[in-house]
Amino acid sequence: MKRIIRKIIPESVLSFYHLSLAFLAASFYLFPSRKIKVVGVTGTNGKTTTVDLISSILKEAGYETAVLSSIKFKIKEEEKENDLKMTMPGRFKLQKFLRQAVNSRCCYAVIEVSSEGIKQYRHKFISFHAAVFTNLSPEHIEAHKSFENYKRCKGKLFRETKKIHIINYDDEHADYFLQFKAEEKWLFSLNKEKEGVIKAEKIKGGFIVNDTEIKLQIPGEFNIYNALASLCFASSQKVSLAVIKKALESYSGVPGRMETVINDSFKVIIDYAVTPTALEKAYQTVGDGLVCVLGSCGGGRDKWKRPLLGEIACRYCREVIVTNEDPYDEDPIKIINQVAEGCPRAKKILDRSEAIREALNIVQPNETIIITGKGCEPWICLEKGKKIPWSEKEVIKQEYGKR
Repeated sequence: MKRIIRKIIPESVLSFYHLSLAFLAASFYLFPSRKIKVVGVTGTNGKTTTVDLISSILKEAGYETAVLSSIKFKIKEEEKENDLKMTMPGRFKLQKFLRQAVNSRCCYAVIEVSSEGIKQYRHKFISFHAAVFTNLSPEHIEAHKSFENYKRCKGKLFRETKKIHIINYDDEHADYFLQFKAEEKWLFSLNKEKEGVIKAEKIKGGFIVNDTEIKLQIPGEFNIYNALASLCFASSQKVSLAVIKKALESYSGVPGRMETVINDSFKVIIDYAVTPTALEKAYQTVGDGLVCVLGSCGGGRDKWKRPLLGEIACRYCREVIVTNEDPYDEDPIKIINQVAEGCPRAKKILDRSEAIREALNIVQPNETIIITGKGCEPWICLEKGKKIPWSEKEVIKQEYGKR
């Protein structure tokens, strides 16, 4: 019904509706962002981990912090699962969260800012203290009509944040985000030397910055970038490098992001990785001897990436199993077939539990099963708004226990 309404109502009317709701929500909760430092993290990949890393550093520095991400709502030590299947919740939920953070005397609120949220003006009437850019690659193209529109949507956060900008200088789209004015700009890089850029040297298991070696528990070069983004923001808040180092080195990761579930004669790792770029980086991080289970989330959207996901899996994985993810109102078999177009040798198994069982049956010693697309999400979303409870970790453990 919502999709039909969106097609009937002119875009200008929908925009006015979303903007009006944003104003009403902010007014109802008395514009809470004026009394707390709000940090908005945007980009295609890495938002959830970066939000968590920033929060961990601030906590280590002694600041009370609120966190709103695709996986949780957290105010100080009180934490609730985000089961909305939305990275950035609706305007009233968002403003209510900020009001609760203010009432709890939090100094900072660190939130994920999605392109869809910006498109629907959920970011409006929030006074952002800082905007953080992780990276940009094609995603949500059908919703935004083009990659350029998607990029411009992300840019709106930076246009409206006037104080602090944190930017990944190695990203090919960095110059676009650098054009927006801010009182302070913090840039980070692993590859480029330039005055004003925090240049880090990649080492095994971490990085060196300002002659300080920082070891990470979380794997992958992409997590070094996430750590550098959080380091830059913390530095902008005058947090010492010693405190930053302690927080980063003790951080064990976000549930469902490159998380090892089984570590026996073989490993089983789960990761969210729903974009081609994220999927490829996940495979590169894990290495050789891969048995891969994947699908394509979001039935009815981003159909362009389905065969590309299959092709990436075909290049990196010894065995590829394509399965169901979140088909919504679309035929899941059709989605599976479109992913498998990129990997003709892939096994196609509709039931996700059966796909995991098959992966456990065919994995060899010293190999790794990597299961992507769900991470720690609590639902599989079906037609007409139906949802079935799902825990990737629990299903893996149950199937492993049957072996």
